[in-house]
Amino acid sequence: MGTIKEAIAESSDWISCALQSSGYRADFSAQSLWEIDRFFDDHTVNGRAGLGGLLSRDLGRRLFAIGSYIGEVVRRKVGGESVGDDADPEVEINVELHLPSGARCWPVERVIKRFKNGPEDSIAVWGMGMGLQVGPRPEPTKGFFRRLFGR
Repeated sequence: MGTIKEAIAESSDWISCALQSSGYRADFSAQSLWEIDRFFDDHTVNGRAGLGGLLSRDLGRRLFAIGSYIGEVVRRKVGGESVGDDADPEVEINVELHLPSGARCWPVERVIKRFKNGPEDSIAVWGMGMGLQVGPRPEPTKGFFRRLFGR
């Protein structure tokens, strides 16, 4: 792996393409953060990856990529810089986004919370807190696993 900044750029682009090929609007717009919430609704059950879903393999890599994506959405809209110590063995989790306002956030940690805690740690609501105009919440759809299992 190169630097954390290179990993963020590569991973956010990769997950954007992967999500789009799976029917999610992952175009780096502020509104796409609702799609990240929808993705988690579709592919998690009670804080775990749904069996056979898109998070059932390579979980750490995919959570890092989604965290990179949401950080890039914020960075592209409000500015800022991703900062991490490349010598830190957990830099992928600890990477910070420093915003022009002086605020700091940890996008990968936010994604991990969303994965574990569900909708109460909404990515779109987090984006609003970062100053993004994410638009109104779309009508809820029953996710793949909720359709199968009624949850």
